[in-house]
Amino acid sequence: MRMLGRQLATARRAAGLSQSGLSAALNINEETIASIEQGRRTLKPDIAEILDDFLGTKGTLAAGVANLPEVDQFPLWAEEYMDQERVAIALSWYDALVVPGLLQTKSYARALLSGRVPAYDADELETKAEARVQRRNILHRKEPPTLSFVIWEPALRWPTGGRQVHQEQLQFMREYSELPCLSLQVLPLDRAHHAGDAGPFTLLETPDHQHLAYTESQRGSQWVSDPDEVSILARKYAMLRTQALTVEDSRSLLDRLLGEQ
Repeated sequence: MRMLGRQLATARRAAGLSQSGLSAALNINEETIASIEQGRRTLKPDIAEILDDFLGTKGTLAAGVANLPEVDQFPLWAEEYMDQERVAIALSWYDALVVPGLLQTKSYARALLSGRVPAYDADELETKAEARVQRRNILHRKEPPTLSFVIWEPALRWPTGGRQVHQEQLQFMREYSELPCLSLQVLPLDRAHHAGDAGPFTLLETPDHQHLAYTESQRGSQWVSDPDEVSILARKYAMLRTQALTVEDSRSLLDRLLGEQ
């Protein structure tokens, strides 16, 4: 996607147009053009053809779209994901080993980040923990996104950061589980199998209704924009929701875990 984005930006500048100028000429949202040029959004075939005709790129963009790999993978730092997270209208998040970032307390985030190898220095650790907490601002927007979380039970049982941090984290999730825009479900340990055994992932819907997926591993991250691949992950998430406890039973589990503290 980044290569196509650079090609579009080069062609636009060669035509003497700003992003806003191209937006006005073709009646395409300016933010959409910016996201395509930055490699954060897929260039769709019909838009590629329109751009080729208008910019005189002789089918270059359409050919690039046709030959995109099924999964777009490149070094992508968390800041790029968070740009999309801040404006998303819906997020569906499956996590297996830790509490999802949007639901982490600062103490829990600090405890997780403290385990990094190589270690962060004290100032960087504090900055990153605070930045993670600030991501929760999207839950308090005037029109917050629709949020769904499925969390594997071990992530709730591991006493990350010690007893007090663990208890605060559980209490925080219990309180946030009551938000009207948020659904929290726990995938229980006693399931013989489940649809999330390949690891965590996030599904995201943008303001212009583009559906993307995002995954992270120890050595990199991955945007998934191909509709077929996003569909597979969406079907996995739908299955996970049926395999998880109900919202009410998940709250009851959090209450029991808090009672054990």
